[in-house]
Amino acid sequence: MGGVSFGSLYLPAGDEAALFSLVACMVVSYFICGIPFGLILGRFMGHVDIRKSGSGNIGTTNALRVAGPKVAAATLLFDVLKGVVCINASRSVIGSALAGTASLEAGGGADWMVALVALACLYGHIFSPYLKFHGGKGIATGVGILFGFFWPLALVHLAIFIVLVAITKYVSVGSIATAAVVPVTVFIAFPSMSPLSLAIWALLGWTVVWAHRSNIKKLRAGNENKLSFSKRADKKD
Repeated sequence: MGGVSFGSLYLPAGDEAALFSLVACMVVSYFICGIPFGLILGRFMGHVDIRKSGSGNIGTTNALRVAGPKVAAATLLFDVLKGVVCINASRSVIGSALAGTASLEAGGGADWMVALVALACLYGHIFSPYLKFHGGKGIATGVGILFGFFWPLALVHLAIFIVLVAITKYVSVGSIATAAVVPVTVFIAFPSMSPLSLAIWALLGWTVVWAHRSNIKKLRAGNENKLSFSKRADKKD
């Protein structure tokens, strides 16, 4: 049996292949993106548990502060790659399962499926199943997701991030701002995208903002740490 269409929206009710592919891709992406590369690389390359120093976060910024630029660069690379790989692989798998009944492209009826996989990727990173549902804050993996989804959009967000960090010297300012505008940039890039898909992308961006809630408090209090390339930071942030 095929799926059901409501206007331009395609729902895989009765389309077992598409539904199974979607769920499988979401689950696999969640577990792959939940791999805490910052923690793993910190232990193997820097011989340190980066959760026990700096902010205690497993992301690139804390890896830089605690374990140095080599560990940070490797963490950034792997966190970006897991987003890219999961999105590209999922688009291929789900697209094949749909077999032309709907398209994963914006406005193609099934664009929301890609958005759900993207959300699963992000939630795997932020709520890692390997760390009792604690994890990173989603910026590097989020950029990887955008590269897999539509690389020019990723470059736009990278530009926003780099400019704001260069001006303010606060990584968190660049991170929060570039995450907050995700629904705006996605809509500008894909005005034909379904409202459901756009809502999921908005949830993705705002989840990253939520993950930076402690940074927001520190920015308001004026005690947020600025970007530093020094190693072995012991101060909590």
